[in-house]
Amino acid sequence: MFEFFLSMMKEEWRIHSTMFGSLSFALYPVLIFAIAFMGAFLLPLIRPILPFGDLALVTHALFLLLGLMIGAFGLLMNEVMERRFGQSSSLAYAARSLPLSERFIFLNFVVKDTVYYFVLWVLPFVAGFAVAAPFVGIPLTVPALLLLTLSLSFLTGLAAAFFLSIVYTRSKWLFAAVCVFIAAAAVAAHLAGTGAVALFLPLALFRTFSWETLLAACAFVIVLAALSIALMRPASAARAKHHRDMLTPLTRRFSLFPYPALAAKDCIDLFRSGSAVGQTLFSFLLPLGVIWFCLSLLGPFLPGYSILLLFAVLTGVIASTMYIWLTMFDSFGPYACLPLSVADVLKSKICGFAVLQLIPAAFIVLVTVLAGEAAYLLPALVLCLSVSFYGLAVTVYLTGLSPSVLLYDPRVFVLYLLAIGVPLVAFIALSFMNPWYAMMSLVLPAAGWWVARRGVAKWDRKEVAGF
Repeated sequence: MFEFFLSMMKEEWRIHSTMFGSLSFALYPVLIFAIAFMGAFLLPLIRPILPFGDLALVTHALFLLLGLMIGAFGLLMNEVMERRFGQSSSLAYAARSLPLSERFIFLNFVVKDTVYYFVLWVLPFVAGFAVAAPFVGIPLTVPALLLLTLSLSFLTGLAAAFFLSIVYTRSKWLFAAVCVFIAAAAVAAHLAGTGAVALFLPLALFRTFSWETLLAACAFVIVLAALSIALMRPASAARAKHHRDMLTPLTRRFSLFPYPALAAKDCIDLFRSGSAVGQTLFSFLLPLGVIWFCLSLLGPFLPGYSILLLFAVLTGVIASTMYIWLTMFDSFGPYACLPLSVADVLKSKICGFAVLQLIPAAFIVLVTVLAGEAAYLLPALVLCLSVSFYGLAVTVYLTGLSPSVLLYDPRVFVLYLLAIGVPLVAFIALSFMNPWYAMMSLVLPAAGWWVARRGVAKWDRKEVAGF
C-alpha cells in the first residue's frame, strides 16, 4: 500500500508543478505560513473584543470546516474515479488495468488527500503561529498543543463529512436517521447544561488536556474512517447506466438562456453526479452551519443585525464557489470539436450560476426569519447576492474554467484574496454603521459585470492561442 500511496503523492506533485511550476506550487504553504504569522500579531487587538476561549473555538471550528469541505469527496467517488481522473491520473484509475480493487485505490486516494491538505494547510498555519508566538507573549506549549488539536479538528471534519457522504450515497433514509441522531445528541447536551460544544473533543482537549480525551478524539476519527471504508460501495466504471432523455425538455426550459443546450448539459451533470443535492448539503449547508454557530458567539459583542449581515457576506462568499460545481468536471477540450468558443462555454456557466443563486437566496430568507431579523431581510439578501456575483466575476477572471485547480497557484490565490477581501471589509464596516448601508453593495455586481467581461475575453484569447 505504501508504494502505491507514495506513487500517488509523487503524481499529485507532478500534476500541480506542471500546471504552476515547482517553485510556485511549493510556495503555497509558505503563503499560509505568512498569513498565520502576520495574523498572530493581531491577537492583542482581538482579545479585548473576543475572549481567548471563544477565539480558540472559532479557530478549531474553521479547521473543522476545512475538513468538512474536503471530506465531501466521498459523495463524488464515482465521478472522481470515472471522470476527473480518467484522463489526468492513471493511478487513481488503475482498477481497469491493474489487479487492484477500487476500494484499495480509493483508500489510498483518501489517505493521500489527507496528507496533502495537512501539509498544505494545517502544518504551515501552526508553524506560522508558533514562530510569532514568542513576540506576542504566548508560550510555545500553546502552538505545540494547537498542532495536535487543530490536526484532530481537521481530521474530525474530514472523517465526519466522508462518513456522512458515504451514508448518503448508500441510503437517504439512513442519512436522515444519522442527522436526527446528531441533532438529538446536541439537544441532549444542551439540556444537560454542558452545551453542544462539549461534543467537540479537539476543543475540549485544547482547553483541558487529558489522555482520556485524546484517546476518545482519536478513536472517534478512526471509527468514522473505518465505517466509511466499510460502507463504501465501489461501482465498476464499466457498469451500464441508463437514463431517460433530459436534454430535450431542459433545453426547451432554458430557451431564454444564450446557450440552452449547454445550460441543460450542466444541469444534467449536476443531477446525475449527485452534486445537485450533495454539494448543497456538504459544500454549502454544512459549512454555513458551522459559520453560524461561530458567529452566534459574538452575540454579547454585536447587535443581531450586524451578525446577520456578516453572515450574509460569508454566505455570499461560499455561494460564489458554486461556480466550481459547474466546472469541476469540465474543461474546454471536449468542446473543441464543436462550433463553440471558450467565451460561449463561460457565458453558459455564468447563466447556470445565476440559477443556482436561488439556493443562497432562499437560505438567507430562512435564516433572517428564524433569527427574528425580518426587518433587515432586504439588505441581507442584497448583500449576500452582490458578494456572490462579484466573487463569481473575480473567479472567472482569475481562473477561467479551472477554478478548483488554479486557486492553488499562490499568485492567483493572493490576487483572489485581495480582490475579494478589500471590498468586503469596506461593506462589512458600512453595514455595521447602519444596516441599510448594505444596499450600497449593489455596486459590486456592476463592477463584477465589467470584470467578468474582461475575464471571458482573456480566457477566450488564451485558449485560442493554446490551440
